[in-house]
Amino acid sequence: MQNYIRFADSLSAMFGKAFGWLIILMTFGMSYEVLVRYMFNSPTPWALDVSFIMYGTMFMMGGAYTLSRGGHVRGDFLYRLWSDRTQAKVDLTLYFLFFFPGILALIFAGWKYASRSWGYAEVSVNSPAGIPIYQFKTVIVAAGILLLIQGIAQVFRCIICIRQGYWPPMASDVEETETLLMKQAAEGQSKDLI
Repeated sequence: MQNYIRFADSLSAMFGKAFGWLIILMTFGMSYEVLVRYMFNSPTPWALDVSFIMYGTMFMMGGAYTLSRGGHVRGDFLYRLWSDRTQAKVDLTLYFLFFFPGILALIFAGWKYASRSWGYAEVSVNSPAGIPIYQFKTVIVAAGILLLIQGIAQVFRCIICIRQGYWPPMASDVEETETLLMKQAAEGQSKDLI
């Protein structure tokens, strides 16, 4: 189980970090659009569609990475008060009741959606540039598969927690700002005491 968790976390991190670079391309694309639109009065017909496509791709391909780091929203006001075992039991139940059926629906519906789009080489109807969007529809399936792989790893984490009584450590290449500020405040107080 531990090997699979490491594999899934690594795969999710690789895709999440790689697709995270789209934010730079989006920044340059939108900056270019603002420049040519307002400085030269010559807007591009493609900028809005391309920014939507890049943002959607980044958002979807980052889902498994966010899941691997425990970054998705949850009802922490109750959840954090429970013991680790109770949290794991609830998580395990919810993965099977909601997560896996939703992800499988995403993959299968996305497959039909993408294959139809590839079949007639779909282009965007929102701009006169006719930006092809069939590749973007394939991202739906890819993101679903990555989430499925990561979801299995999360189930393994739940099983380990139920057995051991505590959560196995997660990779920590990101941290909430709130957590960082609390650590800095604690360090500042300990330095004041010395």
